[in-house]
Formats: sequence, C-alpha cells, structure tokens
Amino acid sequence: MGPPVPRLGIPGVDHIIAVASGKGGVGKSTTAVNLAIALARGSNLRVGLMDADVFGPSIPRMMKLQGKPEIDKAGKMLPLQNYGIRCMSMGFLMQDDSPAVWRGPMVMSAIDTFIKKVNWGDLDVLVIDMPPGTGDVQLSVTQRLRLSGAVMVSTPQDIALIDARRGAGMFRKVAVPIMGIIENMSYYRCPNCGHSEHIFGHDGAKRTGEELNMELLGQVPLEIGIRETSDAGTPIVASQPDSPTAQVYCDIADRLRHKLRLVEPQSGPRRDDQKPP
Repeated sequence: MGPPVPRLGIPGVDHIIAVASGKGGVGKSTTAVNLAIALARGSNLRVGLMDADVFGPSIPRMMKLQGKPEIDKAGKMLPLQNYGIRCMSMGFLMQDDSPAVWRGPMVMSAIDTFIKKVNWGDLDVLVIDMPPGTGDVQLSVTQRLRLSGAVMVSTPQDIALIDARRGAGMFRKVAVPIMGIIENMSYYRCPNCGHSEHIFGHDGAKRTGEELNMELLGQVPLEIGIRETSDAGTPIVASQPDSPTAQVYCDIADRLRHKLRLVEPQSGPRRDDQKPP
C-alpha cells in the first residue's frame, strides 16, 4: 500500500463543507441546497454548490438550472448560477433521462473534474452534496479534499440513524471534523391548527448526537412546501424567506458560520481586510 494521497484545497475556496447521509431518501440534497442559499443570504457570503451525487444528480432541478457550462480561456468549466449560488453537477453534462452506468474509476474521474477542471472563482464556502452511503466515492472525496467539516443529515427513524452512525464513523476515520447533525422530517406541523406530530419518532438525532458527540444543528419539519419548492426549482429559503421553515435553515446556517470562524481557511491565513464567514 503506497503513501497517502495529499488532500487538496481548491484555489480561491476558503472552506469546503460536505453534506452527507448514511442512506438515501432522508432529504440530503434538499438540505444542501437550502443551506447553501441560507449561507449566502445570511452574511452575503460567496457560496458554491458541488453535486457529487453523480449517479442521481438532483441539483440542476432543485436550483432550476439547465444547459452545459461555458469554458473559460484556461479550458476550465464555469459553474452555472442561480439564487447567487455557483453550481456544478454531472446533470449539466448528461441528458435528463440518461442513467449514469459507470464503474468506479469513471466516477472518480468525474469527481476529479469538479475539483480540478472547474473555475469556481473566489468562494467563502463550497457546499458538497455527497452521494448517500459510505462507499468508494464518499471515501475518495474525503481523502482527496481538505474539508473544513461534514454535516450529517438523518431522519428520526432508528434505521436512518444507524446509517448516520456509519457515515459519521467514516468521516472520523479519515480525520474530517463533524460539524453536527441535522434531523430532517423531524415533525409534521398541521397547517390548519398548528399541532405538531412526530411521525418518524421523537428526538432520535438529538440522542444520537449526544452519544457520538455531534451537535444537533437543527430539526427541519416534514412539510409539503419543502417538497413542492424543491421540485419546482424554487428552494424554500429563496422563495419563502420569511417562512418558519426557511428560518430553521437560516438558524442552522448561522451555527455553521460560527463554526467556520474557528477554522483556518483553505486559501491561507486571512488578511486584515478579509472578513470571516
């Protein structure tokens, strides 16, 4: 076994955050999109969004983006932009209904392209929407990139939390700090009477976080508006910024900004005229 591959930063990018889940279907991509927009809007940060889920890219639809990236003079792809977020996804490079039937090396080649052949420009934060699970892609991303931290997303169900534990264990094995866990679909709030019901269990992510020394960053409700706005390409933080649910994402983004202030930027020490996230 050869020496470990040195972890790379991305030129011009101060912080890289991985949004991950131990299993699919827990709302990871929806969370990544709304967090990216909340980070940008809360403090006017320059934010990018990398869709590393090459088998099921959903960022183009959620961010209402289509078309192929332009190429700059250096031969690098320029991210597509919407809601102030610079985005790159394999979905921009393939047909909507084309399956990504690739072997491992092809997948890693795609990830390397997003890391080395995209002109991200100057960013305060790059959010990576990771594939679900703990396979080769996830491990390779964490080993190749210098991540400021990872955010785990889970529902309150026991089976989802078991997988979230595995995901957290993977990040810790490769020495990536875990910034916290988000409980998605935490509760259903009746739009008529305001009553809340914990359909998938109560405080499961909070208990798991306490056991694994992970901060509970927030609890996002199970709400039809989140699904509708995501499907329409109008994420709830962008289209309904004053809604209670958008505020939940903004509160989580505030907690992440506070944590990033304690982390040295990838691009080197800040000058006196540079503001922290």
